[in-house]
Amino acid sequence: MPSFKTTQAMRNAARLGLELRRKFGRGGLTTREAGRQGIGSGVARATAIANGKDIPIETVRRMRAYFARHAVDKRARGWGSRTDPSAGYIAWLLWGGDPGRRWADRIVAAYDRED
Repeated sequence: MPSFKTTQAMRNAARLGLELRRKFGRGGLTTREAGRQGIGSGVARATAIANGKDIPIETVRRMRAYFARHAVDKRARGWGSRTDPSAGYIAWLLWGGDPGRRWADRIVAAYDRED
């Protein structure tokens, strides 16, 4: 299975998300919380992205699905705020933010064309 390099912009977004999560105590699920719900962990994803780990295609697909599902969160109060950020904004950053969404969309589209 192929893996893909993250971008600096994604790493920056993930780091900001982790910082805001620590500061405000909200946004994204821990591995334990996510496991109970049977979904991916925003904290685990952010840690991998922030550390520049290559991301396997199946995870890139999960990222794309996450962004599609949670785009509606952008309408919430506190979106984009660094002084009172919404939980959705923090979670979005944990998954790589807008740069991560563009990256995941581009990679999945290109990968699917090759198959």
